[in-house]
This record gives sequence, structure tokens and C-alpha cells, in this order.
Amino acid sequence: MIQPKDKTAICKDRRSIFSVILNILIVVFAAVGTVIMLSNQGDGTGLASSGITNLKYFTVLSNEFCGITAALWLVFSLLGKKFPPVLKLTAASAVALTFLIIAAFLAPMYPELDLYENANLWFHLILPLTAVLEFIILRTDEKIPFSYTVISALPALIYGIGYLANILLNGKGEYPDTNDWYGFLNWGYPVGIAIFAAIVLMDFAMAVLMRAVNNRINKIS
Repeated sequence: MIQPKDKTAICKDRRSIFSVILNILIVVFAAVGTVIMLSNQGDGTGLASSGITNLKYFTVLSNEFCGITAALWLVFSLLGKKFPPVLKLTAASAVALTFLIIAAFLAPMYPELDLYENANLWFHLILPLTAVLEFIILRTDEKIPFSYTVISALPALIYGIGYLANILLNGKGEYPDTNDWYGFLNWGYPVGIAIFAAIVLMDFAMAVLMRAVNNRINKIS
């Protein structure tokens, strides 16, 4: 008969195996999306530009960061070392933010565009959902500090500041050569700044939610 302690150990072992599988998938998905992205000759429509210029998008940056983080986690796991959970939370909340922004804001805003084609299918949908699931079941030895949720919102804040600074320095430009490629300033700077503030808060909120779920699962498993 399996004792409760043994059941807990089995559950943790299964979660560890799932984490390894999901991190491998994240690395693969990031690689596939990157290859498609670099070979695509987009013109800015569908939020896709040509090759390496796609790195201007937060979606691409967050997915690349998530893929690199997953790869490092696998290396640390192989070496039997503890990986900083703050990096995992930051990566997961960043790609979750891209998923939410596309699904709730940009897709309705640009209904004529297919925001789930080519590399966007991997970066807007498949990888973000996989990363969120992976973090939720991620096994941690200690409770994740609340301060990590604040740190997790920094990438969105830094990107927003850089986005607005680029427009202030180089001008907004005209489509398709606009520096406001997300169209957040279509209603003026006050609205654009408010949108970025809301995005940072959304990133923070998702980090808070994922932290709570992860802490809960680690506590009861």
C-alpha cells in the first residue's frame, strides 16, 4: 500500500518529468518559430517584418527569452543545480502577456490580419500556452517570493519606455515605415502611455496569478 508520503514523492517525480518534457518543447517551439521568422519576408502586416527586424516586437523578444530560459533550465537540471525561479516566472509572464495582448487587443483591433500564421502561430499561441503550463507545474523547493512578480513586470516596462523613446527621437513615421508598429499611439500620446501602463500592470497581474497557482500546487502536492 502506498503511503501518503510516497504518493507525494511520486507526484513530484511526475511533475519533474513533465517539466523536462515541456521545457524541451519550449526550446523546440522557439527554434521552429525563429527559423520561420528569419525566413519570412514580411512587410509589417500581421505584425511580421523581414527576418531579423522582427526583433523589434516584444512578442519575438519575449519568446526568444523564454526559449533561452528553458534551455538554461534544462542545463541546470542536467547538472543537478537549482535554477532561479524568478527567470522562469519572468519568461512565462512575458509570453503570457503576448498571448493575452494578441487575443484580447490586437486581433480584435486588426480583424483583417491573420495574427496566428507562420511564426506568429508559435509565438502568439503555442509557445506561450506551453510556457504558462510549464510554470504552473514547475517544482520549487521554496515558496516563490512576491517580489518576483514585480521583477517579472520589468521587461514590459523597459520595452514600453524604449518604444516611446524611439518614437520621440525618430518620429512616428507613416505606414508601413512607422515606428508605432503596434498602433498604440493612434489616439495620441496620453492614450498610448495609458495603454503601456495597462500592459505593465497586466504583466504584473499574470505573474501574481501564476505565482499563486504554482505556490498552491507545490504546497499541496
